Amino acid sequence: MIRIIKADGSAERKLIETLRSRAAEIGAEINQTAAEIMADVKMRGYEAVREYSLKLDHCEPREFTEAELQAAYDACDPKLIRVMEHAANNIRDYNEHLLCKTLEWTNPDGGCVGRVVRGLTRVGIYVPGGTAAYPSSVLMNAVPAKVAGVKEVVMVTPPTENLNNAVLAAAKIAGVDRVIGVGGVQAVAALMYGAGFIPGVDKLVGPGSAYVAAAKRMAYGTVDIDMVAGPSEILILADETANPKFVAADLMSQAEHDKLASSMLLTTSMELAEAVDQELVRQMSYLERSEIMEQSFANFGAIIVCDSLDQGAELADLIAPEHLEICTAEPRALLPKIKNAGAVFLGHWAPEPLGDYFAGPAHVLPTSGTARFFSPLSVDSFLKMMSVMEFDQTTLSGIHDEIELFAETEHLTAHANAVKVRFE
Repeated sequence: MIRIIKADGSAERKLIETLRSRAAEIGAEINQTAAEIMADVKMRGYEAVREYSLKLDHCEPREFTEAELQAAYDACDPKLIRVMEHAANNIRDYNEHLLCKTLEWTNPDGGCVGRVVRGLTRVGIYVPGGTAAYPSSVLMNAVPAKVAGVKEVVMVTPPTENLNNAVLAAAKIAGVDRVIGVGGVQAVAALMYGAGFIPGVDKLVGPGSAYVAAAKRMAYGTVDIDMVAGPSEILILADETANPKFVAADLMSQAEHDKLASSMLLTTSMELAEAVDQELVRQMSYLERSEIMEQSFANFGAIIVCDSLDQGAELADLIAPEHLEICTAEPRALLPKIKNAGAVFLGHWAPEPLGDYFAGPAHVLPTSGTARFFSPLSVDSFLKMMSVMEFDQTTLSGIHDEIELFAETEHLTAHANAVKVRFE
Protein backbone atom coordinates (compact mmCIF):
# COMPACT_ATOMS: atom_id res chain seq x y z
CA MET A 1 0.00 0.00 0.00
CA ILE A 2 2.69 2.49 1.01
CA ARG A 3 6.42 2.21 0.40
CA ILE A 4 8.67 1.60 3.39
CA ILE A 5 12.29 2.71 3.07
CA LYS A 6 15.26 2.63 5.41
CA ALA A 7 16.95 5.97 5.91
CA ASP A 8 20.45 5.72 4.42
CA GLY A 9 21.29 9.35 3.69
CA SER A 10 20.22 9.12 0.05
CA ALA A 11 16.81 7.47 -0.36
CA GLU A 12 15.03 9.80 2.01
CA ARG A 13 16.55 12.92 0.45
CA LYS A 14 15.45 11.88 -3.02
CA LEU A 15 11.96 11.47 -1.64
CA ILE A 16 12.05 14.98 -0.15
CA GLU A 17 13.06 16.39 -3.53
CA THR A 18 10.05 14.65 -5.07
CA LEU A 19 7.78 16.24 -2.47
CA ARG A 20 9.07 19.72 -3.25
CA SER A 21 8.68 19.22 -7.00
CA ARG A 22 5.01 18.25 -6.69
CA ALA A 23 4.16 21.84 -5.88
CA ALA A 24 5.16 22.86 -9.39
CA GLU A 25 4.69 26.33 -10.77
CA ILE A 26 1.20 27.17 -11.96
CA GLY A 27 0.85 26.31 -15.65
CA ALA A 28 1.43 28.97 -18.29
CA GLU A 29 -2.11 28.64 -19.64
CA ILE A 30 -3.62 29.24 -16.19
CA ASN A 31 -1.35 32.21 -15.61
CA GLN A 32 -2.23 33.71 -18.98
CA THR A 33 -5.98 33.30 -18.45
CA ALA A 34 -5.78 34.81 -14.97
CA ALA A 35 -3.67 37.73 -16.22
CA GLU A 36 -6.14 38.49 -19.00
CA ILE A 37 -9.10 38.55 -16.62
CA MET A 38 -7.21 40.67 -14.10
CA ALA A 39 -6.27 43.21 -16.77
CA ASP A 40 -9.82 43.31 -18.13
CA VAL A 41 -11.30 43.99 -14.69
CA LYS A 42 -8.71 46.70 -14.09
CA MET A 43 -9.74 48.38 -17.35
CA ARG A 44 -13.50 47.88 -17.37
CA GLY A 45 -14.30 47.42 -13.68
CA TYR A 46 -17.62 45.96 -12.61
CA GLU A 47 -18.83 45.47 -16.19
CA ALA A 48 -16.06 42.92 -16.73
CA VAL A 49 -16.68 41.25 -13.35
CA ARG A 50 -20.36 40.83 -14.23
CA GLU A 51 -19.59 39.38 -17.68
CA TYR A 52 -17.15 36.77 -16.31
CA SER A 53 -19.57 35.80 -13.53
CA LEU A 54 -22.38 35.26 -16.02
CA LYS A 55 -20.08 33.35 -18.38
CA LEU A 56 -18.29 31.16 -15.83
CA ASP A 57 -20.71 30.87 -12.90
CA HIS A 58 -23.96 31.52 -14.78
CA CYS A 59 -25.03 33.97 -12.09
CA GLU A 60 -24.83 37.70 -11.64
CA PRO A 61 -22.76 38.98 -8.69
CA ARG A 62 -24.88 40.02 -5.76
CA GLU A 63 -24.63 40.84 -2.08
CA PHE A 64 -26.39 38.69 0.49
CA THR A 65 -28.65 40.39 2.97
CA GLU A 66 -28.60 39.92 6.71
CA ALA A 67 -31.96 38.20 6.37
CA GLU A 68 -30.49 35.66 3.94
CA LEU A 69 -27.58 34.93 6.29
CA GLN A 70 -30.05 34.48 9.14
CA ALA A 71 -32.15 32.14 7.02
CA ALA A 72 -29.08 30.03 6.20
CA TYR A 73 -28.19 29.97 9.90
CA ASP A 74 -31.71 28.85 10.81
CA ALA A 75 -31.66 26.16 8.09
CA CYS A 76 -28.58 24.46 9.53
CA ASP A 77 -28.75 21.57 11.96
CA PRO A 78 -28.70 23.17 15.46
CA LYS A 79 -26.01 20.67 16.47
CA LEU A 80 -23.75 21.96 13.66
CA ILE A 81 -24.43 25.54 14.73
CA ARG A 82 -23.35 24.72 18.28
CA VAL A 83 -20.20 23.03 16.97
CA MET A 84 -19.30 26.00 14.77
CA GLU A 85 -19.93 28.47 17.59
CA HIS A 86 -17.77 26.36 19.92
CA ALA A 87 -14.98 26.29 17.32
CA ALA A 88 -15.30 30.05 16.75
CA ASN A 89 -14.97 30.67 20.49
CA ASN A 90 -11.77 28.57 20.59
CA ILE A 91 -10.34 30.43 17.59
CA ARG A 92 -11.25 33.77 19.17
CA ASP A 93 -9.71 32.83 22.52
CA TYR A 94 -6.48 31.64 20.87
CA ASN A 95 -6.05 34.84 18.88
CA GLU A 96 -6.99 37.13 21.75
CA HIS A 97 -4.13 35.59 23.71
CA LEU A 98 -1.76 36.31 20.80
CA LEU A 99 -2.91 39.86 20.11
CA CYS A 100 0.01 42.26 20.42
CA LYS A 101 -0.51 45.79 21.70
CA THR A 102 0.85 49.25 21.07
CA LEU A 103 3.98 49.70 23.16
CA GLU A 104 6.17 52.73 23.92
CA TRP A 105 9.21 53.16 26.18
CA THR A 106 12.13 55.45 26.90
CA ASN A 107 15.26 54.46 25.00
CA PRO A 108 18.82 54.72 26.43
CA ASP A 109 19.20 58.29 25.10
CA GLY A 110 16.03 59.45 26.84
CA GLY A 111 13.73 59.66 23.83
CA CYS A 112 10.31 58.06 23.55
CA VAL A 113 10.17 55.23 20.97
CA GLY A 114 7.76 52.45 20.27
CA ARG A 115 5.35 50.75 17.92
CA VAL A 116 1.71 51.51 17.21
CA VAL A 117 -0.38 48.47 16.30
CA ARG A 118 -3.45 48.84 14.08
CA GLY A 119 -5.85 46.40 12.46
CA LEU A 120 -6.11 46.56 8.68
CA THR A 121 -9.00 48.62 7.34
CA ARG A 122 -10.61 46.10 5.00
CA VAL A 123 -9.89 42.42 4.35
CA GLY A 124 -11.32 40.10 1.68
CA ILE A 125 -11.88 36.39 2.35
CA TYR A 126 -12.20 34.06 -0.62
CA VAL A 127 -14.34 30.99 0.04
CA PRO A 128 -14.58 28.27 -2.63
CA GLY A 129 -17.99 27.13 -3.79
CA GLY A 130 -19.40 23.92 -5.22
CA THR A 131 -18.24 20.68 -3.61
CA ALA A 132 -15.28 22.45 -1.96
CA ALA A 133 -17.42 24.30 0.57
CA TYR A 134 -15.62 24.57 3.89
CA PRO A 135 -17.30 26.53 6.68
CA SER A 136 -14.26 25.85 8.85
CA SER A 137 -12.16 28.03 6.53
CA VAL A 138 -14.59 30.90 7.01
CA LEU A 139 -14.09 30.73 10.78
CA MET A 140 -10.31 30.27 10.54
CA ASN A 141 -9.90 33.35 8.33
CA ALA A 142 -12.59 35.71 9.60
CA VAL A 143 -12.38 35.32 13.38
CA PRO A 144 -8.67 36.30 13.65
CA ALA A 145 -9.38 39.31 11.42
CA LYS A 146 -12.14 40.48 13.74
CA VAL A 147 -9.93 39.97 16.79
CA ALA A 148 -7.27 42.11 15.08
CA GLY A 149 -9.78 44.93 14.79
CA VAL A 150 -10.21 44.87 11.01
CA LYS A 151 -12.93 47.41 10.32
CA GLU A 152 -14.61 45.55 7.48
CA VAL A 153 -14.38 41.86 6.56
CA VAL A 154 -15.75 41.11 3.08
CA MET A 155 -16.35 37.49 2.10
CA VAL A 156 -16.65 36.47 -1.54
CA THR A 157 -17.83 33.10 -2.80
CA PRO A 158 -18.96 31.87 -6.23
CA PRO A 159 -22.61 32.88 -6.85
CA THR A 160 -24.10 29.45 -7.38
CA GLU A 161 -27.87 29.20 -7.10
CA ASN A 162 -27.78 27.09 -3.96
CA LEU A 163 -24.99 28.30 -1.73
CA ASN A 164 -23.92 26.11 1.15
CA ASN A 165 -25.97 27.09 4.21
CA ALA A 166 -23.16 26.12 6.58
CA VAL A 167 -20.76 28.50 4.81
CA LEU A 168 -23.22 31.40 5.11
CA ALA A 169 -23.98 30.49 8.72
CA ALA A 170 -20.24 30.43 9.49
CA ALA A 171 -19.96 33.94 8.04
CA LYS A 172 -22.68 35.11 10.43
CA ILE A 173 -21.05 33.37 13.40
CA ALA A 174 -17.63 34.84 12.58
CA GLY A 175 -19.01 38.38 12.26
CA VAL A 176 -18.28 38.83 8.56
CA ASP A 177 -19.51 42.30 7.59
CA ARG A 178 -20.43 41.69 3.95
CA VAL A 179 -20.98 38.51 1.92
CA ILE A 180 -20.82 38.89 -1.85
CA GLY A 181 -21.61 36.22 -4.40
CA VAL A 182 -18.72 36.50 -6.82
CA GLY A 183 -15.97 33.99 -7.48
CA GLY A 184 -12.95 33.06 -9.55
CA VAL A 185 -10.25 35.37 -10.86
CA GLN A 186 -12.84 38.11 -11.32
CA ALA A 187 -13.48 38.11 -7.56
CA VAL A 188 -9.78 38.50 -6.80
CA ALA A 189 -9.50 41.33 -9.33
CA ALA A 190 -12.60 43.06 -7.96
CA LEU A 191 -11.20 42.95 -4.42
CA MET A 192 -7.83 44.12 -5.68
CA TYR A 193 -9.06 47.14 -7.65
CA GLY A 194 -12.57 47.71 -6.36
CA ALA A 195 -15.41 47.22 -8.85
CA GLY A 196 -18.90 48.62 -8.52
CA PHE A 197 -20.39 47.63 -5.18
CA ILE A 198 -17.44 45.29 -4.54
CA PRO A 199 -14.89 47.23 -2.48
CA GLY A 200 -11.12 47.15 -2.81
CA VAL A 201 -9.35 45.53 0.15
CA ASP A 202 -5.97 45.77 1.87
CA LYS A 203 -5.45 42.02 2.12
CA LEU A 204 -6.91 38.93 0.48
CA VAL A 205 -6.95 35.55 2.24
CA GLY A 206 -8.51 32.15 1.68
CA PRO A 207 -8.09 29.09 -0.56
CA GLY A 208 -9.23 28.72 -4.16
CA SER A 209 -8.66 27.01 -7.49
CA ALA A 210 -5.41 27.13 -9.47
CA TYR A 211 -6.81 30.18 -11.27
CA VAL A 212 -7.54 31.92 -7.99
CA ALA A 213 -4.05 31.04 -6.72
CA ALA A 214 -2.53 32.54 -9.89
CA ALA A 215 -4.62 35.69 -9.47
CA LYS A 216 -3.54 36.03 -5.83
CA ARG A 217 0.10 35.88 -6.89
CA MET A 218 -0.56 38.71 -9.34
CA ALA A 219 -2.45 40.74 -6.75
CA TYR A 220 0.41 40.58 -4.23
CA GLY A 221 2.12 43.93 -4.00
CA THR A 222 -1.01 45.92 -4.75
CA VAL A 223 -2.69 44.15 -1.85
CA ASP A 224 -1.28 41.73 0.66
CA ILE A 225 -2.20 38.03 0.57
CA ASP A 226 -1.98 35.25 3.12
CA MET A 227 -0.02 32.72 1.04
CA VAL A 228 -0.38 30.63 -2.09
CA ALA A 229 -0.92 27.23 -0.58
CA GLY A 230 0.35 24.08 -2.23
CA PRO A 231 -0.96 20.52 -1.80
CA SER A 232 -1.74 19.45 1.74
CA GLU A 233 0.76 17.41 3.74
CA ILE A 234 1.23 15.61 7.03
CA LEU A 235 4.38 14.20 8.59
CA ILE A 236 4.20 11.94 11.64
CA LEU A 237 7.24 11.29 13.82
CA ALA A 238 6.57 8.19 15.92
CA ASP A 239 8.27 5.61 18.09
CA GLU A 240 7.19 2.13 19.18
CA THR A 241 4.62 3.55 21.62
CA ALA A 242 2.44 4.88 18.77
CA ASN A 243 -0.81 3.11 17.95
CA PRO A 244 -0.70 1.97 14.29
CA LYS A 245 -4.47 2.41 14.01
CA PHE A 246 -4.18 6.08 15.02
CA VAL A 247 -1.16 6.74 12.80
CA ALA A 248 -2.79 5.21 9.73
CA ALA A 249 -5.98 7.19 10.30
CA ASP A 250 -4.03 10.44 10.59
CA LEU A 251 -2.07 9.74 7.41
CA MET A 252 -5.33 9.17 5.55
CA SER A 253 -6.82 12.40 6.91
CA GLN A 254 -4.51 14.30 4.58
CA ALA A 255 -4.27 11.80 1.73
CA GLU A 256 -8.00 12.19 1.08
CA HIS A 257 -7.57 15.86 0.09
CA ASP A 258 -6.24 15.16 -3.39
CA LYS A 259 -3.80 12.97 -5.31
CA LEU A 260 -0.99 15.51 -4.77
CA ALA A 261 -1.31 15.40 -0.98
CA SER A 262 1.66 14.01 0.91
CA SER A 263 1.40 11.72 3.94
CA MET A 264 4.62 10.46 5.52
CA LEU A 265 5.67 8.61 8.64
CA LEU A 266 9.13 8.80 10.21
CA THR A 267 9.60 6.08 12.79
CA THR A 268 12.28 4.21 14.67
CA SER A 269 10.18 1.02 14.64
CA MET A 270 9.99 -1.31 11.63
CA GLU A 271 7.24 -3.18 13.47
CA LEU A 272 5.16 0.01 13.61
CA ALA A 273 5.87 0.73 9.94
CA GLU A 274 4.55 -2.65 8.85
CA ALA A 275 1.52 -2.45 11.15
CA VAL A 276 0.62 1.01 9.81
CA ASP A 277 0.81 -0.32 6.25
CA GLN A 278 -1.67 -3.06 7.16
CA GLU A 279 -3.96 -0.57 8.90
CA LEU A 280 -4.03 1.66 5.81
CA VAL A 281 -5.39 -1.26 3.76
CA ARG A 282 -7.95 -2.15 6.42
CA GLN A 283 -9.29 1.35 7.08
CA MET A 284 -9.36 2.43 3.45
CA SER A 285 -11.68 -0.48 2.69
CA TYR A 286 -14.57 1.30 4.43
CA LEU A 287 -13.74 4.97 3.80
CA GLU A 288 -14.83 7.21 0.97
CA ARG A 289 -12.30 8.79 -1.41
CA SER A 290 -10.17 5.62 -1.32
CA GLU A 291 -9.13 6.11 -4.96
CA ILE A 292 -7.70 9.54 -4.17
CA MET A 293 -5.93 8.16 -1.12
CA GLU A 294 -4.40 5.31 -3.10
CA GLN A 295 -2.97 7.74 -5.67
CA SER A 296 -1.71 10.06 -2.96
CA PHE A 297 0.08 7.25 -1.10
CA ALA A 298 1.50 5.80 -4.32
CA ASN A 299 2.91 9.12 -5.52
CA PHE A 300 3.82 11.08 -2.41
CA GLY A 301 3.41 8.79 0.57
CA ALA A 302 6.15 6.92 2.40
CA ILE A 303 7.26 5.44 5.67
CA ILE A 304 10.90 6.12 6.49
CA VAL A 305 12.50 3.97 9.18
CA CYS A 306 15.13 6.01 11.03
CA ASP A 307 17.95 4.97 13.32
CA SER A 308 16.86 7.39 16.04
CA LEU A 309 14.28 10.02 16.90
CA ASP A 310 17.00 12.65 16.57
CA GLN A 311 17.53 11.57 12.97
CA GLY A 312 13.76 11.71 12.47
CA ALA A 313 13.62 15.23 13.89
CA GLU A 314 16.41 16.34 11.53
CA LEU A 315 14.50 14.95 8.55
CA ALA A 316 11.29 16.58 9.76
CA ASP A 317 13.06 19.93 9.89
CA LEU A 318 14.39 19.41 6.38
CA ILE A 319 10.90 18.61 5.07
CA ALA A 320 9.32 21.53 6.99
CA PRO A 321 5.82 20.03 6.81
CA GLU A 322 2.49 21.77 6.94
CA HIS A 323 1.33 19.47 9.77
CA LEU A 324 3.72 17.62 12.08
CA GLU A 325 2.47 15.06 14.58
CA ILE A 326 4.91 13.85 17.24
CA CYS A 327 3.54 10.52 18.47
CA THR A 328 6.20 9.36 20.91
CA ALA A 329 6.50 8.46 24.58
CA GLU A 330 7.79 11.95 25.37
CA PRO A 331 6.65 14.23 22.52
CA ARG A 332 7.43 17.52 24.26
CA ALA A 333 11.07 16.47 24.66
CA LEU A 334 11.39 16.56 20.86
CA LEU A 335 9.73 19.97 20.40
CA PRO A 336 12.95 21.98 20.98
CA LYS A 337 14.53 20.06 18.09
CA ILE A 338 11.80 21.17 15.66
CA LYS A 339 12.35 24.52 13.97
CA ASN A 340 10.34 24.17 10.77
CA ALA A 341 6.66 23.17 10.74
CA GLY A 342 3.36 24.91 10.14
CA ALA A 343 1.59 23.32 13.10
CA VAL A 344 2.85 20.77 15.62
CA PHE A 345 0.56 18.22 17.29
CA LEU A 346 2.01 16.68 20.44
CA GLY A 347 1.13 13.19 21.67
CA HIS A 348 -1.14 10.33 20.71
CA TRP A 349 -4.35 12.27 21.39
CA ALA A 350 -3.77 15.36 19.25
CA PRO A 351 -4.76 14.27 15.73
CA GLU A 352 -4.44 16.69 12.82
CA PRO A 353 -8.23 17.26 12.45
CA LEU A 354 -8.13 18.78 15.94
CA GLY A 355 -6.26 21.68 14.35
CA ASP A 356 -8.33 21.71 11.18
CA TYR A 357 -11.53 22.37 13.08
CA PHE A 358 -11.42 23.01 16.75
CA ALA A 359 -8.38 23.73 18.91
CA GLY A 360 -8.03 27.40 18.00
CA PRO A 361 -4.89 27.82 15.85
CA ALA A 362 -5.69 28.39 12.16
CA HIS A 363 -5.55 25.60 9.63
CA VAL A 364 -4.18 28.08 7.07
CA LEU A 365 -0.56 26.88 7.10
CA PRO A 366 2.59 27.09 4.97
CA THR A 367 3.14 24.12 2.64
CA SER A 368 5.83 22.68 0.37
CA GLY A 369 8.70 23.45 2.73
CA THR A 370 7.78 27.13 3.13
CA ALA A 371 7.38 26.62 6.89
CA ARG A 372 11.12 27.35 6.88
CA PHE A 373 10.24 31.04 6.53
CA PHE A 374 6.42 31.46 6.61
CA SER A 375 4.12 31.33 9.62
CA PRO A 376 0.53 30.17 10.05
CA LEU A 377 -2.32 32.63 9.58
CA SER A 378 -3.24 34.30 12.87
CA VAL A 379 -4.32 37.61 14.31
CA ASP A 380 -0.82 38.88 13.41
CA SER A 381 -1.71 38.44 9.73
CA PHE A 382 -4.31 41.21 9.99
CA LEU A 383 -2.23 43.76 11.87
CA LYS A 384 0.18 46.42 10.70
CA MET A 385 2.69 48.29 12.78
CA MET A 386 3.93 51.87 12.70
CA SER A 387 7.13 52.99 14.38
CA VAL A 388 6.80 56.05 16.60
CA MET A 389 9.44 58.29 18.18
CA GLU A 390 9.32 61.50 20.19
CA PHE A 391 12.40 63.47 21.32
CA ASP A 392 12.51 66.87 22.99
CA GLN A 393 15.21 69.52 22.49
CA THR A 394 17.27 68.44 25.45
CA THR A 395 17.30 64.78 24.42
CA LEU A 396 18.15 65.52 20.79
CA SER A 397 20.93 67.89 21.81
CA GLY A 398 22.79 65.04 23.46
CA ILE A 399 23.10 63.05 20.22
CA HIS A 400 22.79 65.58 17.38
CA ASP A 401 26.50 65.60 16.58
CA GLU A 402 26.51 61.79 16.19
CA ILE A 403 23.55 61.92 13.78
CA GLU A 404 25.28 64.64 11.76
CA LEU A 405 28.50 62.60 11.53
CA PHE A 406 26.60 59.54 10.39
CA ALA A 407 24.77 61.50 7.69
CA GLU A 408 27.91 63.27 6.45
CA THR A 409 29.73 59.93 6.23
CA GLU A 410 27.03 58.84 3.77
CA HIS A 411 27.33 62.17 1.90
CA LEU A 412 23.75 63.07 2.74
CA THR A 413 24.42 66.62 3.80
CA ALA A 414 20.76 67.64 3.81
CA HIS A 415 20.11 64.93 6.37
CA ALA A 416 22.88 66.33 8.53
CA ASN A 417 21.62 69.87 7.99
CA ALA A 418 18.08 68.96 9.16
CA VAL A 419 19.57 68.21 12.58
CA LYS A 420 22.30 70.87 12.60
CA VAL A 421 19.99 73.85 12.00
CA ARG A 422 18.18 73.08 15.22
CA PHE A 423 21.33 73.86 17.25
CA GLU A 424 22.87 76.82 15.43
